[in-house]
This record gives sequence, structure tokens and C-alpha cells, in this order.
Amino acid sequence: MTLIDGKALSDDIKENLKDEVKKLKAKGITPGLAVLLVGDDPASHTYVKMKESSCEKTGIYSIVHKMPSDISQEKIVETIKMMNENPNIDGILVQLPLPKHIDTDLILQTIDPKKDVDGFHPFNVGKLSLGLEGFVPCTPLGVMKMLKKYDINPKGMDVCVVGASNIVGKPMMSLLLNEFATVDICHIFTKDLASHTKRADMVIVGVGKPNLITEDMVKDGAVVIDIGINRLESGKLVGDVDFENVSKKCSYITPVPGGVGPMTIAMLLSNTVKAAKQRA
Repeated sequence: MTLIDGKALSDDIKENLKDEVKKLKAKGITPGLAVLLVGDDPASHTYVKMKESSCEKTGIYSIVHKMPSDISQEKIVETIKMMNENPNIDGILVQLPLPKHIDTDLILQTIDPKKDVDGFHPFNVGKLSLGLEGFVPCTPLGVMKMLKKYDINPKGMDVCVVGASNIVGKPMMSLLLNEFATVDICHIFTKDLASHTKRADMVIVGVGKPNLITEDMVKDGAVVIDIGINRLESGKLVGDVDFENVSKKCSYITPVPGGVGPMTIAMLLSNTVKAAKQRA
């Protein structure tokens, strides 16, 4: 079994991005990322702080617009439009989830597709499904970078994606299809999940349920990518895979923490630098 080290790979990517940012700054362009943070969700605040820190270390200018949880939808739209028009901002990220009174789809569609570094705008979603160049959601993009680093070619593989969210599952499916994998996508209403995962050469799971994927659900030699992150009552962070037992059967596996998570932030920075290059 080989452990896929997302932390080490993300560090390498960030180092390369530092050099790219220096080159852009020499041309008078400083990549800029604006984050919109609504409410007091502790996890969201933690993620945003991590993104701020990573931007600073890479040389990317970042600004966080913090808004109260009772902010009006109109005010959020107004702020995004202001960021759309700001020539110093290359990427705009709305930290999800938003409060229930906010129409998330409307907010995401307000972002200029050229600044949509999260890859959630319908314009970029459409480009991804057609295999065209655009911005790709950071977590699935990070998974693909990891597979490439470890010489795992999805072409011809039977891949089971567990989780069908717009943020992870669906774009993951599109990326794999674009690489000529055969993709089986499962979700909360899937009957007999194990019958799907057992026959897969690769299992990719991201649903937020600890130990959902157990040893008997994975075939010998499978590649297992765990996107889930869950905090147990003990405070321990775990994924959606029973790592201790599944790791004994698979050929490659990502740990939690230290697997896909660090790659998500690295891809956000990469997308922001990509947007700055397009401005250049």
C-alpha cells in the first residue's frame, strides 16, 4: 500500500506558485483573491484563515469581506459586483455554506466567470462538462493532480464516486470522464452501495460520514481517495473511509488529514494565479 501524501504535493505546488507570482509582479501584476465570509460558522472561519495564510506565503494579495449572518441578499450581490469591477481582484470566492435565507445559486451566478476561481459558476461547470478550458472546482482538481503525481492513470478504469454534490461529486465525475474513465456515481439514495464500490478499480468518496467505506466494500488493489473530513466526539479528524482496515487491501490511499484537504487550498491558489495570468 502506498500513502498518497497531499501535504507534500501541495507544498511543492505552492513553492512553484511563488515563482510564478514573482514573475507576474515583475510585470506589475499582483494576483488578488477576495473572499466573502457570511456568518459565524467556526469551520468556515478556520478555512478562510488557512486560505489567508496560504495567500500570504505565496505572495497573493487577499482580502476578506466579513458579513453578519443576517445580511441581506441584495448587499451580498452588491459586494460581489463591486469585486467583479475591481481590476486588482483576479479571484472571488464565496465561503459556503451561506445562511438559509440566501439563494446560494443566485450568489454564485453573480460572480464574473473569469474570476470564478472556485469553478462553481454555470459557465465554468458547462465548460468542464464539455472538456473545455475553464476554472475547475478545487477539490476534484486537487484529486486529479494527486493521481497524476503518483502515475495513476484513470483511463479505462472503473471508478466509483460516492457523493453527487455540485462541489465535489459531479465535477469529479466530469474530470474522470474527460480522462476516459468509466464512472459510476452513487449518492444517498443508491441501493446497495457496496455492490458498486466492490467492483471499482478506484473509489472516491466525499459525503461526510465517518467509516462509510469499510474493508469489505473495497476490492484488493483498489485505489481509495478519501475526500471526507469529520470530527469525532473525541476531537479526532477522520475521513469517510475506515482507514486502518481499508489501507490493508488497497494499492493507494489518501490519509485524513494530510491527503486531499491541503490540495484544495493549493488548487485555489493555482486558479487565482491562472486568473491573474489571463489578466496579464
